Amino acid sequence: MKTHFRPYAPADFETLYSIDQRCYAPRIAYSRPELRQYLQLPGADCILAEIRPAKRPARPPRDSAAPAGPCVIGFCLTEHSGARGHIITMDVLEAFRRRGIGSQLLAEAERRLVEYGVREAMLEAAVNNQPAIAFWQGHGYRTRAILKSYYPGGRNALSMSKPLAGNGPKRTRTKPASRNRRLDRLDKSDD
Repeated sequence: MKTHFRPYAPADFETLYSIDQRCYAPRIAYSRPELRQYLQLPGADCILAEIRPAKRPARPPRDSAAPAGPCVIGFCLTEHSGARGHIITMDVLEAFRRRGIGSQLLAEAERRLVEYGVREAMLEAAVNNQPAIAFWQGHGYRTRAILKSYYPGGRNALSMSKPLAGNGPKRTRTKPASRNRRLDRLDKSDD
């Protein structure tokens, strides 16, 4: 199955909510209102990764469990204001991790941020989530600071950033970014 990327549409909301609930612990995962708020932020941009099943025979077997249409397996939600962008969350279903999907989502999200004129992307990752930290470092993100008690339960986070190459054509939609320390989390992003 091939992975395709496309922009978020409002009809995708429940699917994204379900994915987020499966990717993060209950106190870290977004509630419906929180996720909706982030998707509606000025400057928000969300890319979905979906798989499309191979062409099916005219008469599929009765026991076929393959989805009939595209299936969303992950997403990356960003926001931007001026030259700064923020990766709010990146979720990839566990069954599809370690296949390069997170890397592809990130590359597409960064490409789109550059189109908006963003020159630096920022994010947060839990200090104890070594796989996420390794993922981000492997993609050029570097630690800028430790954010004390950033997550529920007092867990600290690393504030990480990366300069984005290029000054691609600037898209017309640039709106102010919003930061919410409790909710902006990227502590389980794996490939």
